[in-house]
Amino acid sequence: MLKKVATDKAPAAIGPYSQGIITGNLLFSSGQIAINPANGQIEAEGIVEQTEQVMKNIGAILEAAGTDYSKVVKTTCFLADMNDFATFNEVYGKYFTEKPARSCVAVKTLPKNVLCEVEVIAEV
Repeated sequence: MLKKVATDKAPAAIGPYSQGIITGNLLFSSGQIAINPANGQIEAEGIVEQTEQVMKNIGAILEAAGTDYSKVVKTTCFLADMNDFATFNEVYGKYFTEKPARSCVAVKTLPKNVLCEVEVIAEV
């Protein structure tokens, strides 16, 4: 059985998808970008600030699902510019201390022209 995860502490879905879905003992989150959930706006400008907002959004979804960063088993990270990789990694590493499996790719464009997006799979 699928269970939708929803919280007002992370951005509402801006399309036909859920913030996250739990199936069995796994959470699959939708990709999170640097939207401030309080007002639906992109306020963060640089890669550090945007990555911090993304991590806050992911943290809210993990919490709503009854789990946390320590239970994340896989992340997929999307960067608008691979030159931001080292800086992105510094922020990312503060949150994902258990070092889950990860893919990180550069993409041509991200929604709302943000600099990064991250999705996770976590044990619940």
